[in-house]
Amino acid sequence: MQYTEIMVRYGELSTKGKNRRVFINMLAANVRKALHEYPNLKIHADRDRMHLLLNGEDSQEIIPKLSHVFGIQNFSPAIRVEKDMAIIYQTACELVASVYEPGKTFKVNARRSDHDFPLDTNSLNREIGHVVLEAFPELVVQMKQPDIILRVEIRNNGAYLSCETIKGAGGLPVGSSGRGMLMLSGGIDSPVAGYLAMKRGVEIEAVHFASPPYTSEKALQKAKDLTVKLVPYVGSIQFMEVPFTEIQEEIKKHVPSGYLMTITRRMMLRITDEIREQRKGLAIINGESLGQVASQTLQSMIAINDVTHTPIIRPVVTMDKNEIIELAEKIDTFDLAIQPFEDCCTIFAPPQPKTKPKLDKAREYEQRLDVEGLVRRAISGIKVTEIRSGQRYLDGDAEEFSDLL
Repeated sequence: MQYTEIMVRYGELSTKGKNRRVFINMLAANVRKALHEYPNLKIHADRDRMHLLLNGEDSQEIIPKLSHVFGIQNFSPAIRVEKDMAIIYQTACELVASVYEPGKTFKVNARRSDHDFPLDTNSLNREIGHVVLEAFPELVVQMKQPDIILRVEIRNNGAYLSCETIKGAGGLPVGSSGRGMLMLSGGIDSPVAGYLAMKRGVEIEAVHFASPPYTSEKALQKAKDLTVKLVPYVGSIQFMEVPFTEIQEEIKKHVPSGYLMTITRRMMLRITDEIREQRKGLAIINGESLGQVASQTLQSMIAINDVTHTPIIRPVVTMDKNEIIELAEKIDTFDLAIQPFEDCCTIFAPPQPKTKPKLDKAREYEQRLDVEGLVRRAISGIKVTEIRSGQRYLDGDAEEFSDLL
């Protein structure tokens, strides 16, 4: 069935009071970005709902893309017809036929903004319901939580009918909560953390630490492909490749084995915070899950966080591994994340890292390094790539457009 419009219902925007229009405008901009391939589509963002006028564009292509846009509670594909009851009856039956199964429950939900229309809301509900039940006698009328809700809206410019409500991504429009730097390794947890941060309105930029020749080109490509998986929720993501070889070699040379991971994470956090400042970010996001590994105990977090006062958001910190995996499977990052290309954290992981590192010891061992020089050289060597939907890096068929930060 060829729909003419999609009616979008907002999520948490309904709670935003005086800032509501700002959030709605941001959501409209994100929808435009997500659907930029469809030039004939027009977007009208009203206070209570958004209307996407398809103008001949294929609704079956648009619906999956729209379902990834954060800030949308749900949406309904609709058909616009003339305000003629015979046409309305016919269209109502065609819509119900597309979802009909014997024994399903049903109701009509009519609205009328054109008060010159001869039938009021109750009459519309009654008359349309009668026609539909005559066509589908095995339908059961049910007012509360029916299987099928046939929505009919009489506006000044026509009658709009829909009977399917598709769940949206929920959350807040990406960008409405500011920008954050996502510390993206190549594992299961950090892409999930990025997804959850975007769901709460954070625009993310990915920071990935690469240590060639210890880490392979495949590991870097895998991190970029994980970023590609997150792109449909936002349109495009800036990916920052940080050269980390020199820093890890210096840490390995000068720091006791038990503190290798602590000092490594401190250096990563310093560099990410410097990138955040340069790119006007407000927070750092990572995939730490409390107690999962040695660097993710509370004592380790204290020793590592010491290098910054920037807020660190840990969306998966209280989640069990199985919960994180379930979400990774939902957003299609799990199979990619478990591919065996080691990142810089696993390559240099000590056999017995400290699970309760002392802050004073971490500071003491770090003094053996030229911290300022190491950070400066790493920052100067950063490569930035804009990651867009549809790119693939592990197969080697994506074009990279990289330049210095």
